[in-house]
Amino acid sequence: MVKVLSFCFLTFLPSSVAAQVIEPAPLDSIAVLEARVDSMLAADTMHVTMPDELEPFLPADTFKLKVSRDWATWKPQPQKALWLALVLPGAGQIYNRKYWKLPIVYGGFVGCIYAMTWNNTMYRDYSQAYLDITDNDPSTESYNKFLHLGRKIDASNESIFKELFKKRRDRYRRWRDLSFFCLVGVYALSVIDAYVDAELSQFDISNDLSLRVTPAVMNNSSSANPLQSSSFGVNCSLNF
Repeated sequence: MVKVLSFCFLTFLPSSVAAQVIEPAPLDSIAVLEARVDSMLAADTMHVTMPDELEPFLPADTFKLKVSRDWATWKPQPQKALWLALVLPGAGQIYNRKYWKLPIVYGGFVGCIYAMTWNNTMYRDYSQAYLDITDNDPSTESYNKFLHLGRKIDASNESIFKELFKKRRDRYRRWRDLSFFCLVGVYALSVIDAYVDAELSQFDISNDLSLRVTPAVMNNSSSANPLQSSSFGVNCSLNF
């Protein structure tokens, strides 16, 4: 019965732990086997999960598998942060655990998309108004919605409004294109920020980084007299 339990015990152990247990223990050394496995589990900071049918025979807390991660010493991988930011905007910042940057990233995307949509709508309206005022069809009067109350377009001011509608059409088209390039720029900056942030997380900021400035006497060997060949200066030493 003990041999069967020992075989099941080894079956549900992690591979790294089971590899160290060569054979099931004999009857007189089952306590030694349990003590040895407990020490290995404590060293690996993990526990193994045991099936329910074995719970009456061995302590359940010996078989709970859980690998803990020390977030205080965890460092992100720059390549992984780069690919996450490329696939999904903001995922690199989440992977780097810089959650406070998410409103900046997504706020930039939302602002650029709103500006691009609004400028495109204005471009289409002024483009249609310019087409209506330049054709000879009197039924097309979409340009009237841009006029103030009581204003009308006649032969005396038609050329002025044609030039006005054309300029505004070109202006909103230029602003729409600029909004698109700003959107691409925000995306590129989010990718660069995720990669650089992951790289800088591994930068050495220990106490060994120091700059020391001390006075010094420098000898230029220009004269045999040490008083004439010596000069005072400043010595700078940087530890990194």
